[in-house]
Amino acid sequence: MKKTDRRQIKVRATCITGPIHRGRGQPCQDYCRYSTRGENFVAVVSDGAGSTRYGRIGARIVCDTLVDLLANAPFDDIRSAVVNAISVARDKLMFHRLNSANNPKGIMAFAATVVGAVCHRGRGIFFHIGDGAAIAFTAPDLSRYVASRPENGVFSCETYFYTMDDWEDTLRFTTFEQAYTLMLMSDGLTNFSFAPDFSRIEPNFLLPINNFLDGEKLKTKAVRALSNTLNTMRAQKLNPDDKTFLWAKL
Repeated sequence: MKKTDRRQIKVRATCITGPIHRGRGQPCQDYCRYSTRGENFVAVVSDGAGSTRYGRIGARIVCDTLVDLLANAPFDDIRSAVVNAISVARDKLMFHRLNSANNPKGIMAFAATVVGAVCHRGRGIFFHIGDGAAIAFTAPDLSRYVASRPENGVFSCETYFYTMDDWEDTLRFTTFEQAYTLMLMSDGLTNFSFAPDFSRIEPNFLLPINNFLDGEKLKTKAVRALSNTLNTMRAQKLNPDDKTFLWAKL
């Protein structure tokens, strides 16, 4: 990819409700959104914390806010724009009708992780809070890549959310250039996509998905096949959490 031509970017994405939430009668807590219509290509995936009451709403609000505010943000100042956009999302939660407290403590009921990407004319950056992952492949055959890996707390089941008071301390940026393909995913797919220590990707999972999505011209057929792949019995047993996968050919 020489320069990111927004008009030619091909995006396929799906969110699958995991059996852990389906069994409780809960909807998918994940959310994703992207835009090819501004000066920048923007994609964001968020995993609403299932242990909180409104995690799904928190995921939707942060994705929508980031995409809306970053699509035309100056790329040279994109880090500050990301921080500002997350702050705006937090303010929305502060005064959300479901936050009766209308204070910072109340927004933890909307806890969600964030993993996103902004691309502009061959340059790109990942921004990341908590688990989930993002990969920028910098070779057409996917032999080279830059990854933004999950980050957990002291315990393996503990992660970070943009609703925490110290969210800026956990916000990570990873830059990349001349990417051909992007993949963003929620935590429900990281154990499929990486080795257990996250030192390398799992090509037997990611490469077949990439090859199919790259070759299938019909968006509806591609998304349906991707959803079916992530929703097999084997996939559900390996990880019962919700699963979101966003693929973009730049």
